Amino acid sequence: MTTTALKEPVRPTSPGAAREPRRRTGRIRRIGLPYLLLLPALLLELLVHLVPMVIGVVMSFKELTQFYIRDWGAAPWSGFGNYKVSVDFDAPVGKALLHSFSVTVGFTLLSVGLCWLIGTAAAICMQDTFRGRGLLRALFLVPYALPVYTAVITWVFMFQHDNGLVNHVLHDQLHLTGEPSFWLIGDNSFYALLTVSVWRGWPFAFLIVMAGLQNIPRELYEAAALDGAGMWQQVRRITLPSLRPVNQVLVLVLFLWTFNDFNTPYVLFGKSAPEAADLVSVHIYQASFVTWNFGTGSAMSVLLLLFLLAVTGVYLLVTSRGRRAADV
Repeated sequence: MTTTALKEPVRPTSPGAAREPRRRTGRIRRIGLPYLLLLPALLLELLVHLVPMVIGVVMSFKELTQFYIRDWGAAPWSGFGNYKVSVDFDAPVGKALLHSFSVTVGFTLLSVGLCWLIGTAAAICMQDTFRGRGLLRALFLVPYALPVYTAVITWVFMFQHDNGLVNHVLHDQLHLTGEPSFWLIGDNSFYALLTVSVWRGWPFAFLIVMAGLQNIPRELYEAAALDGAGMWQQVRRITLPSLRPVNQVLVLVLFLWTFNDFNTPYVLFGKSAPEAADLVSVHIYQASFVTWNFGTGSAMSVLLLLFLLAVTGVYLLVTSRGRRAADV
């Protein structure tokens, strides 16, 4: 018996069976490619945000002061002691935090409302074609494009008491004030901070609303004009309802950015902000890096995070219900 007779006969394979492993490999590659591309961003998010967040939560349960900076893990465990101190509104620490929180809420509501109002009005006015529209659009975006330190430091010089541009215009030129005002201290510091925040924030609202307006068909305005609707009626009946999804996201982003803003008040006032402009972000910085009580500062940060998460959740719930009701 020869060896060739012992060999098993080779079974012919169909073309479809040969292609099946290749299809599976291609499908796995297509499914896994998006996750592979997201992997660097997820790792950076983990290192930059999640890990420090977990460390901050752990620090909020410790009596971490300047005596344990070298080895913060050896700080005594305080449990919810830092949280009790932060929310004790009859004590100096809690009372100061409540005042800072109320100032931040009022400042955020005014800043977000004015940014949205100015940005929406400018975007609507820029819809019509006229000579120089492109140049005006570019100029409107300059405050948003400037680095925050450059923009705010410029306003610091403008708010100077003796030689600032603001006092020169209001007092020397227009004679609206009896004497030059102090803008960086006292009660006027709130208005100075609000002015800088709105000046920096409204171009972002302008940009987002202007992009949303591009999706509204021009035929709707032409039909409304033929029916006798004026400009205000067109804005009320067509523009604002069509921009509702855009405005929902825009208002939420502006609220979170403004409530957490640290760079603007820090550059404008320095390490110690006036009482009238004592935002929560600066207040937590002072509690952590000025008084060296990192445990209390971490507890305040966690409370701020919980508050923003609660506001965001309620806002998304209310807006989603409103969107469903409008669709029905």
